[in-house]
Amino acid sequence: MNEALELSLNDWQILFAGWNEQKFRAAQVCQWIYAKKVFSYYDMSNLSKGLREKLNNNVMMYLPILIRQQTSKDGTKKYLWQLQDGSRVESVLLTHGGHKTACISSQAGCPLGCVFCETGANGFTRNLTRGEILGQFLMMEKMNGGDINNIVFMGMGEPLLNEIRTLNDKDMRNLGARHITISTSGIVPGIEDLADFGIPIRLSLSLHAPNDALRSKLMPVNRQYPLQKLVAALRRYRERTGERITVEYALIDRVNDAPELAYETAALLDGLEPYINIIPFNPIPSKPELKRSSRVREFCAALSELNIEHEVRKERGTDIMAACGQLAGSMRTSS
Repeated sequence: MNEALELSLNDWQILFAGWNEQKFRAAQVCQWIYAKKVFSYYDMSNLSKGLREKLNNNVMMYLPILIRQQTSKDGTKKYLWQLQDGSRVESVLLTHGGHKTACISSQAGCPLGCVFCETGANGFTRNLTRGEILGQFLMMEKMNGGDINNIVFMGMGEPLLNEIRTLNDKDMRNLGARHITISTSGIVPGIEDLADFGIPIRLSLSLHAPNDALRSKLMPVNRQYPLQKLVAALRRYRERTGERITVEYALIDRVNDAPELAYETAALLDGLEPYINIIPFNPIPSKPELKRSSRVREFCAALSELNIEHEVRKERGTDIMAACGQLAGSMRTSS
């Protein structure tokens, strides 16, 4: 049995050709699903009754089930979804100015075990399918009554690429590549794939430490992909795409917030011209000993001295455990 959100436009065209349906019907179905957020074939009014019946009997429309929604005092919304096998994931909707950004999960849990992240503390279940990733985004758009301007893969897990073409395809969701950002903890083969992907997706790197000794303590993935290999992949991405890289750096008190580490960060990234996003550490239940840095100003002053462009990320959704590193698939709230 086919699953609708797993099918590319070409897959739809092949399916319809097998049913002796005209090729343009594939684009019509995709428009109903991705542009109009209509998920019942019976409501696709420009399709024949026979075709709608055939779709209903042969192509399943699996969508995540909303278990719970929370709204932060700053307007951030967090959604807890249940998938077909019972796995649960969270996604977040951020509103800034007139724009909305969806933060989507690509895995149930996370296998990387970063010490400052609640997602990894709860273990790893599995990768999400393309349809499960797309389903989060489409359901958020439907529930909010309109298109969401941007999408970032910064939720639970290490992002995948297989859903990007569906989002970008003009006959499907038609979301511009510059409105799509993938965040990675430093999976070198993934960065290399993105460099050769052919669609100029924005890249965000979770760095959090500028030397191997400290980064390996905070992010075990660094033992597999140390900074020398990681920076080489970043340089290749920059050269191949021309896109500027955003670097995420969460400041944890007396762990990675010494001003001299700002100088190390600048030296490590020399020539990449990155934009550094400074994140005041968000508290997580599994690591109560980790605290928000008291030296944000000093760290930023060192970056300014070196003419490194940066900003301190505005805190959003912390009160509902929806901020960076807080998603856990369980809808806990901060105390």
